[in-house]
Amino acid sequence: MNSSSSTPPGAALALPSRAASFSVVVAIELWERFGYYGMQAVLLLFMVQHLGFADARANMTWGAFAAMTYALPAVGGWLGDRVLGSRRAMLTGATTLAFGYAVLALATMHEQFFTLAMGLIATGNGFFKPNAANLVRRIYDGDDVELDAAFTLYYMAVNVGSTFSMLLTPWLQERFGPAFAFSACSAGLFVGLCFYTVRRGRLAHVGTAPDFAALPAGRAVAVFAAMLAVIGALSMVLAHAALARACVFIAGLLVLGCWTAIYCRAAPAQRPGLRMAYMLSLQGMVYFIFYQQMITSLTLFALRGVHGQVRLGGLTLFSLSAGQFQALNPIWIMLASPLLAWLYRRMALAGRDLSLAQKFAIGFALVTLAFVIWWLGALAGGAGRVTPWVMIWAYGALSVGELLISGLGLAVIARYVPRSIGAFMMGAYYLAVGVAMYLGSMVANLAAIGSGTVAAQAGGAGAYADLFLDLAMAAAGCTVLFVLLLPLARQWDRQHSLVTTSTQP
Repeated sequence: MNSSSSTPPGAALALPSRAASFSVVVAIELWERFGYYGMQAVLLLFMVQHLGFADARANMTWGAFAAMTYALPAVGGWLGDRVLGSRRAMLTGATTLAFGYAVLALATMHEQFFTLAMGLIATGNGFFKPNAANLVRRIYDGDDVELDAAFTLYYMAVNVGSTFSMLLTPWLQERFGPAFAFSACSAGLFVGLCFYTVRRGRLAHVGTAPDFAALPAGRAVAVFAAMLAVIGALSMVLAHAALARACVFIAGLLVLGCWTAIYCRAAPAQRPGLRMAYMLSLQGMVYFIFYQQMITSLTLFALRGVHGQVRLGGLTLFSLSAGQFQALNPIWIMLASPLLAWLYRRMALAGRDLSLAQKFAIGFALVTLAFVIWWLGALAGGAGRVTPWVMIWAYGALSVGELLISGLGLAVIARYVPRSIGAFMMGAYYLAVGVAMYLGSMVANLAAIGSGTVAAQAGGAGAYADLFLDLAMAAAGCTVLFVLLLPLARQWDRQHSLVTTSTQP
């Protein structure tokens, strides 16, 4: 067991194994993702089919919500580092999320609760995401190979929950209505919280400094009051598109400002690592413009231009609704994650480990392949519908690319950023992702269709061909650029490794 500075003074010598501690974080993360991705699978369709939103409004509402959801971890990470502790912040986030999904179920009957529910979910995610990831980092502190493998397996476990929920909630929405779908998301978080309560002792030695001290009542009240204010502010922002757009771009400027300030204040020895973190974080940010299409344009493409029955040799294997096609992403990730984790270890033992920058470049090549498949499929479908095998194989390429980029995005922060600002920088990474997802919604609007019954049936698969071609060309350009940047990344990584090695006891 690695002795980490996260261990509290006076802790017992017989500590739980890394695997035991890791399993607790993975379990609550699995159920948290069950709730979030179950909500994601049906929310855009709920807006289009039940609330009567036009594509453009639904896309941008989701984009603004996603941006806020990913922006708030910058604050939640700081609170985890400095105020509450990572364990308390993670628990606060999970509880808020469970309440948020319950309010979203009420919004199916009373639309005025819609933006309130999204405010609750965004705030809960802000507390949960950076602190859960930071606990994984502290469990495997000091072992880069195990850290990369742990984050890959962590990413796989996340997708176990999301797969089940993405298949379940669209079915619940179609059979019983959206209120049942959103209620299932809330119930999943409740299960995760129960498991954490039973097993929380396995994490008692892991956390940030505030976790190991009593929380003053005044501080707890101040945090709760601030949460209420943020939830109210988010509800207002999400109800006004222009205000949401301004907030997203301000958030983007805040990321750049924070990164600049941190870099200027960093010791010279820390700067090569920060440069690597910034470069790879920007590459990850670009990836999420493509990722956002799964939730927006690709879901609407599935609704209007893809056959639901998956057939092989004249035999119908199974059927998928438009929302359920999103489950292909976590299914592919679960299939590929163990293989990639095994390959990482084998290549490391053989001294041929790929750098994070090389993995990112390969990932973007796979993103290019995915959108080439979707483009060819949309062309073949024309005014009608295309075979669902187009979705299956394209999702496969995009999902493996996601493992190589987004799946290692947190490992970038864990490896290259000083521990003292780890949770905050993970939060800043999520903020950058949120800005990218808003930009992805803007891109999706290039193929937007208006509201109404006629519009909902218009276009067919071919209506999305131009968008998919543009995305394929953009991904190819990114791949070439990131390959050209590999020598610079190799130089910065070498400089960071030399400093890390020289400072180890």
